[in-house]
Amino acid sequence: MGDTLEFNEIYQEVKGSWNDGRLRFSKQNVVYKSSKTGKVDNIPAGELNLAQWRRVCLGHGIKLATSTGHVYKYDGFRDTDFEKISEFFKANYKVELTEKDLCVKGWNWGTAKFSGPLLSFDINDSTAFEIPLSSVSQCATGKNEVTLEFHQNDDAEVSLMEVRFYVPPGQADEGQDPVEAFAQNVLSKADVIQATGDAVCIFKELQCLTPRGRYDIRIYPTFLHLHGKTFDYKIPYTTVLRLFLLPHKDQRQMFFVISLDPPIKQGQTRYHFLILLFSKEEDISLTLNMSEEDVERRFEGKLSKNMSGSLYEMVSRVMKALVNRKITVPGNFQGHSGAQCITCSYKASSGLLYPLERGFIYVHKPPVHLRFEEISCVNFARGTTTTRSFDFEIETKQGNQYTFSSIEREEYGKLFDFVNAKKLNIKNRGFKEKKGMKGNNDEYSDSDDDQHDAYLERMKAEGKIREEGNDSDESDAESDESFNPGEEDDDIAEEYDSNASESNSSEGGDDSEEDNRKKKKAKKAKVVKERKERKPRKEKKQKDTGGPKRPMSAYMLWLNSSRERIKSENPGISVTEISKKAGEMWRQLGKDEKEEWESKAGEAKKQYDKAKKEYNESGGGSSAASKKDSKKKGGKKEEKKRKSAGGDKDRERGGGNDSFKSREFIETSEESSSDSDRKSKSKSKKKKKESEDEEEEVLSTPPSSEESD
Repeated sequence: MGDTLEFNEIYQEVKGSWNDGRLRFSKQNVVYKSSKTGKVDNIPAGELNLAQWRRVCLGHGIKLATSTGHVYKYDGFRDTDFEKISEFFKANYKVELTEKDLCVKGWNWGTAKFSGPLLSFDINDSTAFEIPLSSVSQCATGKNEVTLEFHQNDDAEVSLMEVRFYVPPGQADEGQDPVEAFAQNVLSKADVIQATGDAVCIFKELQCLTPRGRYDIRIYPTFLHLHGKTFDYKIPYTTVLRLFLLPHKDQRQMFFVISLDPPIKQGQTRYHFLILLFSKEEDISLTLNMSEEDVERRFEGKLSKNMSGSLYEMVSRVMKALVNRKITVPGNFQGHSGAQCITCSYKASSGLLYPLERGFIYVHKPPVHLRFEEISCVNFARGTTTTRSFDFEIETKQGNQYTFSSIEREEYGKLFDFVNAKKLNIKNRGFKEKKGMKGNNDEYSDSDDDQHDAYLERMKAEGKIREEGNDSDESDAESDESFNPGEEDDDIAEEYDSNASESNSSEGGDDSEEDNRKKKKAKKAKVVKERKERKPRKEKKQKDTGGPKRPMSAYMLWLNSSRERIKSENPGISVTEISKKAGEMWRQLGKDEKEEWESKAGEAKKQYDKAKKEYNESGGGSSAASKKDSKKKGGKKEEKKRKSAGGDKDRERGGGNDSFKSREFIETSEESSSDSDRKSKSKSKKKKKESEDEEEEVLSTPPSSEESD
């Protein structure tokens, strides 16, 4: 007998549906982990006082009861498991695993017994069925009957809505009505959402992202009440699965996320997460509506009657104490900007992806939480819109795929290292695993190449496949090349080649085919080189540096005189802040003060116009223009020479046949047909130069209020 016993595919009933998981018996405790939610039930060995082995719908099951009043039921065992489990319980827990038969007679007359959180209906000392009182949502009484309504679970294919018990009239103890006594026993353990007293504390007007709106949160001992202007939600603490406290990327806000299972409902909408947004700067003083003795007895030092601090700290602290669950915060991951999250998009909405120590959580629309245990593999993919971003895809073992897109390229290395350190399977790591090795997970997780670029490796591999395909289908490739309009000159060159007969006579040999391909490549390179040489180079615009300098505007004259004063009044100010400050000061000047500088600017403008006129009359600027015109004329002559040379060459090749046109002839004809386009371009260049002169004048004017802002 070993120290532990482990069983897979063990089922637990949760509000009408069966969730599978793993059950482990150890000397210290009994641990059950749900595969669906990841929730862990931990039962200390010292608290076990009852263990029953029963025949149930999924084979055999075990019912465990603790000294604290909790009952746990697990189904899915085989008949052969009874002996080893019984021996393990005797040796380690000092508890005997007894066999218990259930009544299957189908009678509807029996005895109702309340034992802890269970209501059992017994027939002749044999249990017919049991009802977990935590699944009861409402209890109504009639004259002689009690009606129990149940919480509904969306995952259950068939749901039990209600059960009615007929209670015969009779005298109860101390003169109490038997119907009321039955109802009180149910309500004492039921998960009935009703305010039976004052709230422990109230948080006013909290900003909630999911469901969206402003809500008052009233904290009751057993449930959470969200009270808004339109909707009310009552959330039992038993449905809270996890708590997350996540810092926003701007470092000024905090997300507090509450994971719910089953979710809260509004019509056909299901909210699996409750997301609150807080400002770090918002503080609060909180007083609990309980005596100090009750606070100490109930929360054991986790809370105190009077508390103060940040609002998000108070809400998270109260929720942690009432729900009795740990708060998950981001781990050691840091992105490119130093934040603990990554900006991305999911389903066309932008949000934040937080890599945690045991999973990923995306906030916020819609929220997604993925545990590492349920992830099959991840994939890094190229962005669809731009090369400056990439997509991060996550595939789960259930076959679902989540794509987080538009992640900045700088985050790739950080995210890749994080995924690699957590030993998650990377789907597109290299091409060898994808091509030949069937699901070799060890290779995925053991790679230590930090500089590995999965995209580059995949592109290289696809390029090799294309090359292999081209080599195997050389004849098809050559026949396709003959229809390429960009390569007619290659065929012409072969036709007039002096060694054409020799090359044709040796077509059967592999060496001759290789030589032909090399010749084709050389000729292509030659044509490309000639084409590049024929392209006219763009000439740089020559500025006339000999002319008079443009005058300053009134704002620039004032700024030059005031710059040193602004620096002295604001030590350590930057250049951009000086300009911003100057713009604000200029706008605050009165008309009388501005007139002084505007008159100076007007005098400077008159002097500039006079100097410009004298400069133009003396022939200034004509030399640069004449050089430019001469270059244009020379370029036109060279263009005519190229056209005539191309035409002669075509006539030599084609023997005077006008129906045959070489590539050079086609290109020169296209150039001649675009003379009108060149004329229009030269006109647009002149207009562009005039607009640039106007822009220089505009730049010298003071900024408007909108521009400075």
